[in-house]
Amino acid sequence: MHGRRACRLVKEFNSGEKGQLNHFNEELLNEVAKECSENFLVLQSLIRKMQEEGLDFQTTRNADHYGALINHLSLIRNKRCLMAYVYNRAEMIQNLAWTVGLRLFELPEEIREKLSHPEKEYFKKHSSALESYMSKVDLDLNVDMVPPKDPYIKVRVLDDVGEGIVVSDKAANFARHSMHFLKRTDAELYISRGLMEELTG
Repeated sequence: MHGRRACRLVKEFNSGEKGQLNHFNEELLNEVAKECSENFLVLQSLIRKMQEEGLDFQTTRNADHYGALINHLSLIRNKRCLMAYVYNRAEMIQNLAWTVGLRLFELPEEIREKLSHPEKEYFKKHSSALESYMSKVDLDLNVDMVPPKDPYIKVRVLDDVGEGIVVSDKAANFARHSMHFLKRTDAELYISRGLMEELTG
């Protein structure tokens, strides 16, 4: 059935939790791309056949015309579904650079394994462009997505960060469950990676 695989691909993307990536379905994507190629070949052969028979494709309404029309519409629908799948995943990957970090190794393993190789390369290039821009304007856009009320926050360490970590030119020991009073800019990276949580109230 025309377009069924492409519909499955889009439904699969929508079935995930909002803001959560599913595994990249390369097999299904390739099947849809193959169907696009088949639609295109059938469309070309039907148009060629009508031209050879001396029929005007614009005005003739026969089985070949409707066959070509079905394949043309199927091709357009499949391409739109492919573009929607890739575009929406790309948007989510861009958001990772803002919420998790600009380095691929900063992404949790469960997120990295859901990305295809081209998506990993896209993430690296997008992050590199952001870093280049931030260094030119001398401003870190990755911190304080919401204007802070106070430059210092109280945090609890959720996972061992390690010893001898330097923050604000001082070495600190971030043992698990320890609490610290840190500059928001120093803590933001660890909070976004799930290693710390901000304590409020």
